[in-house]
Amino acid sequence: MSLPHSVGSVDDQLSVLDSLLAAPFPERADTRTEHGWGGPGHQLAVLRASRDFWDDPGPETVTEAEDELETDLTALTAVLTDRWGAPDTIDLWSHLGYDQPDFADTDGPEPLVSLASLVFHLPVWRVPSTGRWVGLIIGQADREFPLELLVAIGEESCLPR
Repeated sequence: MSLPHSVGSVDDQLSVLDSLLAAPFPERADTRTEHGWGGPGHQLAVLRASRDFWDDPGPETVTEAEDELETDLTALTAVLTDRWGAPDTIDLWSHLGYDQPDFADTDGPEPLVSLASLVFHLPVWRVPSTGRWVGLIIGQADREFPLELLVAIGEESCLPR
């Protein structure tokens, strides 16, 4: 199955990641950029997306899409680990306080809040001498929506030490 909305090869995906890493963060929240969207202190981009699952949510179709995205994720993870070492894993729910009984429904830092709606654990590479981090996930807004391989770039100050 060929996935629509794809940046292309893993090399093309790395090129997008590197351009996001080098670019300044948008000044306003929810700003569209050449490769995705962002705001103060963060940027996100869909590197690859499956088709949606409105018409055929059969398990084989979903599994095939997951496998293709996992292949890209594995390749990207290997490259980033070669560059910057093994990623840290951030427990987003714990870090953002969602697991606390007295959780005050306040806004946390983006893109962590948005990513927490897709995954519980976020692998992040801290990029030396930049004050930034890179995260990669496969997420899905809801079971009918496409699966997406996402890259997130943020300011290191929003991560736990």
